Amino acid sequence: MTGKILVSACLIGHAVRYDGRAKPLAHPAIERWRAEGRLVTMCPEMSAGMPVPRPPAEIAGGASGEDVLAGRARVVEITGDDVTATFRQAAENALRLAQETGCAYALLIDGSPSCGSGFIYDGSFSGAQHSGRGVTAALLMRAGIQVFSDREIDRLVESLAAAV
Repeated sequence: MTGKILVSACLIGHAVRYDGRAKPLAHPAIERWRAEGRLVTMCPEMSAGMPVPRPPAEIAGGASGEDVLAGRARVVEITGDDVTATFRQAAENALRLAQETGCAYALLIDGSPSCGSGFIYDGSFSGAQHSGRGVTAALLMRAGIQVFSDREIDRLVESLAAAV
């Protein structure tokens, strides 16, 4: 099937977020895509062995996922633990799954240091945001996969319709 979509598991209702919760996305397209067999569900952090719940993590110093991939920035938990290697592994796992299953698109939860595609938090754990991508979103985009945030589902619907 063409038009497969890698989707953040938390958006489908799986309680895999750092706080042990889900953030289900209510949109008629989700059920249609599920019925069509288009959805490939994944939590990158869990694929790399992170537990649920887990301490909040942010990309340090207002950097981005691209900076993490280039070795210029780190991902740290609120505890101070460096989880950069785990987030890089999570991104590689997501890319491998997307490629193995033929996903040309990804629908990811925004704000995450892994999946954020429009904004991420600035590393201060103060709630301050800035535009940027998480590590997984950056790697998927680098590989040519079209990434959409949960706030851009209508754009994804349009992109899929245009690709037919």
